[in-house]
Formats: sequence, C-alpha cells, structure tokens
Amino acid sequence: MNKLFLKLIIFLLFICISIIGILSSVGIQTDKFNKLISNKINQANKNTNLTVETIKFKINLKELSLFLETDNPKIIYRKTEIPAKNIKVYIDFISLLKSKPKIKKIRLVLFQVNFEQFKEISSTFKPSNFTSFVNNKIISGKIDTEIEFFFNNENNLDDFIARGKITNLKAEIKENFVLQNTDFNYLADKTDILIKNISSEVFPFKLYEGDIKINLSKELKVKTNFKSKLNFKSAEFKDKDIFKNIEYFKTLKDFNASLNNNLSITFDNTYKVKRFNYKNSGKISEASIFINNLLPSEFHHKSIDKLFLRNSNIETNIENGKSVINLNGDYSFDNKNYLKFGLETSLKEKLIDLKINAKSNREINLGMINYKTSINNISDVSIELQKNKENIKIHRVSLLDGDNSILVNDLRFKKGKFQSFKKIEVKTSKNGKINNNFKANFAKKIFVKGTSFDATNLPKIFSKKTNNKIFSILNAEIDIDFKNILVPFSEPLKSFKLLGKIENGKFIKVSSKGDFGNNKFLDITMKNDKNNKKQYLEVYSDLPKPLLTGFDFFKGLNGGKLLYSVIIEEQYSNSKLTIEDFKVINAPGLIKLLSLADLGGLADLAQGEGLTFDILEIQFEKKNDNLKINEILALGPSVSILMEGYQNKEITSLRGTLVPAKTLNKLISKVPLIGDIIIPKEVGEGLFGISFKMKGPPGKIKTTINPIRTITPRFIQKIIDKNKKKSK
Repeated sequence: MNKLFLKLIIFLLFICISIIGILSSVGIQTDKFNKLISNKINQANKNTNLTVETIKFKINLKELSLFLETDNPKIIYRKTEIPAKNIKVYIDFISLLKSKPKIKKIRLVLFQVNFEQFKEISSTFKPSNFTSFVNNKIISGKIDTEIEFFFNNENNLDDFIARGKITNLKAEIKENFVLQNTDFNYLADKTDILIKNISSEVFPFKLYEGDIKINLSKELKVKTNFKSKLNFKSAEFKDKDIFKNIEYFKTLKDFNASLNNNLSITFDNTYKVKRFNYKNSGKISEASIFINNLLPSEFHHKSIDKLFLRNSNIETNIENGKSVINLNGDYSFDNKNYLKFGLETSLKEKLIDLKINAKSNREINLGMINYKTSINNISDVSIELQKNKENIKIHRVSLLDGDNSILVNDLRFKKGKFQSFKKIEVKTSKNGKINNNFKANFAKKIFVKGTSFDATNLPKIFSKKTNNKIFSILNAEIDIDFKNILVPFSEPLKSFKLLGKIENGKFIKVSSKGDFGNNKFLDITMKNDKNNKKQYLEVYSDLPKPLLTGFDFFKGLNGGKLLYSVIIEEQYSNSKLTIEDFKVINAPGLIKLLSLADLGGLADLAQGEGLTFDILEIQFEKKNDNLKINEILALGPSVSILMEGYQNKEITSLRGTLVPAKTLNKLISKVPLIGDIIIPKEVGEGLFGISFKMKGPPGKIKTTINPIRTITPRFIQKIIDKNKKKSK
C-alpha cells in the first residue's frame, strides 16, 4: 500500500513537473483568452485594436505567475499598424480556478523601429508639435520599446511602465546645429520619465554620462545631470550660423573645457517656467578670448585685445534670474607669461556684483600722478564693484606693487558720471624717491592732504582735449594741502594750499598759493559773478615753464614771468596771456621759420644762448571747439613777431610778420629822407620784415614765407605802444 501510494505521489509529481516544464517552455496553445486580451488592450487605449491568432498558456518560474503569450500580434493604433513582436498577459492563478480570470499585467514588446518607420507611426500621436518635431527634425536613429500595463482588482488599467533605448539618433535641432551619435535608455510610467546613460555630440559640445528625470505631477519637473566637453575652434565656427547672433561665441577664439552639469526646471500647468536652476563645475583647460581692450589705452603702453586662460576652475549657478560665476586659475595677455587670477560675478536682472583679484606684470600707467608699475615686478590688483542699471558703485580698488600702494574706497558713478568717493590713499615712489604720498576723503567736502604729489604730467594732461562731462553732477567744496608738489622743470612747489568750490563739475571759486622758493610764487584765483553769469580766472607765476610744458607752442621757453587772465561764460571764453623777459631755446617751430627766412645767424642763436624777448602777449577767444587768435605779439631785441589766426578740430591757420634784428633796421634808417620818412627814429624798428603763413590739419601744418615786405604801420604802432609802456 505504501509503495503504491509512493508511486502515485511520484507519478503526480512527474505530471506536475512535466506540466510546469511544458508551461514554462513550449506552453499550451489555446484561443480561450483571445477576446479577453483584445478587450484589455483596447481598455488600455481605446484607439488601439488588437488581433491575435494563436495564444500560448505559459508559466513564469521567476515570478511564479501564469501568463498568456502570443507572437507577432496585429496591433492597429489610429489606423496605423504597430510592429509588435510579443505580448504576454499575466493572470492571477486563483482567479482562473474561480472562472473569473483576473489580469495582473500585460507586457508588450515591439520590434526595433528605425525613425523612418517611427515617423509613420508618430503621425497619429498627440500633441501635433511632437509629430512635427519627429517628421522635420529627426534625421535617423533606432528605437527599442517594451510596455507593461498594470490592472487593478476590477481589471481596470491602473498604471504602465514603458522602457527601451534609442541608438544612433541624429536630429537637426536648428540649421547647422545637429545632434548626432545620440544614445540613451528610457523608463516611463504615469508619474515619471527616466532617461539614463545619455551620450551625444553637437558642435562644439560632447555630452556623456547623462540622465534626466521628468516628474509628471501637477507641476512638471525636469532634473538632469550630465557631463560635457566643450572643444571650440574659431576656424570651425565660421561656417556655423547657429551661433552667429550669440555675442558670447563671437568673443571666443578657442575654448576647451570639461564640465559637470546639473539642471532643474519646474513648469506650471500651462508649461510656463516657474523655477529654473542650472549648476556646473569643471575645468577650462585652455581658452583664448577677444576682449577689445579691457583697459583704456591711458593705463597701459600696449594694446590688450586677447585674454588667454588655462588650468582654470569654473563654477556656475543660474537660478530664477540670478547668475553666479566663479572662476580662478591662470591667465595671460600674450599666451606666454601666465599669472594667477580669481573672479566672482553675480548677475540678477540689471544688478551686477563683480570681484576680481589678479597678479599682474603689465605696465599700468597712471599719468595723473606720474606713476607706472614695473614690468619686472608682480603687482596685485583687486576690484570690487556693483553695477545697478546705469549706476556703478566701486566698493574697492587696490593696486599693490612692492612698497607702492593705491587704494580707493566707495567710488560712485551715476549714469556714467562721477558722484562721490569715500577715501583714496596713494603712496608711490619713482627712481627710489617717494613722489606721491597723500590721502583724500569726501564727506561734506573733498579734503586732500599729503606730503607729496607728483604733478609732472598735469600740464600735458590738461592741454589735451578731454570730455569733462563725467564730473557734471559733482557739487562740493574742496580743500587741498600739499607740503610738496613735483612740477616739471622746477624745484618742488612747496606749501601749496587751495580752497575752492565745484558746481556741476566745474570750479566756480578758487584761491590758492604755492612757493617755488627763491622768492618765486604761484597764485591762482577764480571768482564767480552769478549776476552776469561770468567767471574770472587769474594765474600768476614767477616760473611760467612748469605751467606751459604741455603746449607745443611754448616749447623752448625759458625764464620769465607769467600772467594769465580769462573771462568765462558758458561755452565762450576771452583770454589774455602775458609773459615777460624770457628766452626761446631750441624751439623747433621757430627755428624752422627762421631757417626758411634764410636768417642763419638767428637760427644759430636759437640753438645756443637762445632768443631773448621782452614780452609775449596772446589774446584769444574760444567758443565751443573754435579758437580765434586775435593777436600774438612777441617783441625782442633780435626779432619781433606779430601773428593772428584761428584753430579748430580740422585745421590750424596762422599768418603774420617777423621782423629781423634792430641792427639791420637801424642801418637802413640812416638812409637820408627814406629812413626818416618810413621809420620813426624814436622806435628804430624794421623797414623790412618777413611775411609768413602757417596752415594745415593737425600734424601736417605747412609754412610759406615772403622774405621781403615793407612793415605795416600796424606793426610799427604796436612796437611804439609797447615801448612807451615799458619806458614808463
């Protein structure tokens, strides 16, 4: 009995194993579930029609579940046939025993489809812009897909999972902007879409190790992480119209970088961007960038048109309209001598915060204080500023070059115009001696005080035509106190003090005095008459040369005393400059004029001891950029000159008469009758003179002369008047 029972058990076990073997491999063919499967597929999507011929009943040992399987089913979606490879329908075993089969899930596997086939299928997809993108932008590629549909206890569709991969995708996102060699895996359900292992190439980027997560909740959320390499060559860029209007790429010559990227976007229910965050970090291996003169030419002796970077770390954070970029590494302006730098910048709407720290071996030239850094030294430069629309606040500017230092705090500009500063500290040396040591503060008034200020270049700077509108909103009282001011061609100007008042960027009141030593002084006064809207400026100096070095007209002038007075009213000024008892030595313009006149002796004299003049008077008017020279009169024992003319941006025009030495004229005056009649004996001045004209654009003035001409009565009268004044 026991043996029979054992044999029965073994037989039943064999039958079960055989059934399981058949169900797990070959399966049992049946058509009982054809209608059930078709209905469930249609339930999953009402636009789908499924037709099956043969179904096999099988078992999945791994999942310990029963399923129905059919190969090559015919699926019609919106009148388009879907290339289905296999369908598996998983059924609850207990429900079969109750004759109420319950479907747990349906797994649909599609054949690999190339995008030419997919375009035919996508014509039925919604939304239409997706169909348009597939048909017009995707060039090639292959897609593998399988979908699992999950049902609840009532056999209603509860969820789905779609998974697969896309390989060798090529798509033209925009003209000449082609996404190629693109591969990725994807997984999607009702709430999320995951795209993993993304790799792609699009000039000049290469993307790899990327993933994207899309959350399909009320707010559509997209998160992605990927690595990228940027290898940009301007030579390859020329043919790429995609970047033609992007200013950033216009400034690049070459750029090679590797980045880790993180992007997060949240959309509202209208697909409008609600939140946005992009971060990256990585390294710039090398880059060259066109910068179109980063610094004004006044500050450096060589033009700066390119910036080179290498081994530089970069971090970027862009979030909801705010951008933060941190950059540090090595930079150069010549691709040879690399130095360290650091940059932090923050941009939110029209508010920009910028911090720069850099080592520098450039020659930075600050002509206002006659200081420039040495190219043999490494200096430290730092700038911190904030720009809000058209307003700029420079929190700090620092230049450290050995023992030399320049520090500016809280410098403010409003709409491009200087407004105020808090503190300026300057200490520099030249040729081993301190040439600048002063501080400036701006509270209720501007106060400048120090032991030394180098004004060597100020005459040259002031002689240049500059746009002073930058100071047009400055209103302040000013107090300047220097123990020593270094001036050209003179001992230092000592104990210089100035009290003044500035309105709308212009001095309206000045009272100042300085001591050249040896009982020689400098006095400057300015007064403002508000009733007639005129300003009166008067400058007296016992040493004219330091004040005139910036003007080519006065080259070679030596000695004398200067008195300059001017009446200023809006765009018009009327000036008079008088210099007494001076010499002209090696003045190129005058020597050329004398040489053309064939007065060799006078030319030799100009190269030696110089030409002595008793007085020089210049009377001129200026309106806007037009200068009218009413008279230039120079009287001397060797030669006298009378000139007039005009000057503007385009041209300079002067004409006048030059009279040779008195000895020549006295000889002629002894001729009976003629000399008495033509030349007044009380003057004894010339019978003959040299008429000349000087005319031309800047740098191309031509001089013409007429060597013999009778002196005009006007010139004679001028000489008489001046001699009478001198004899009083």
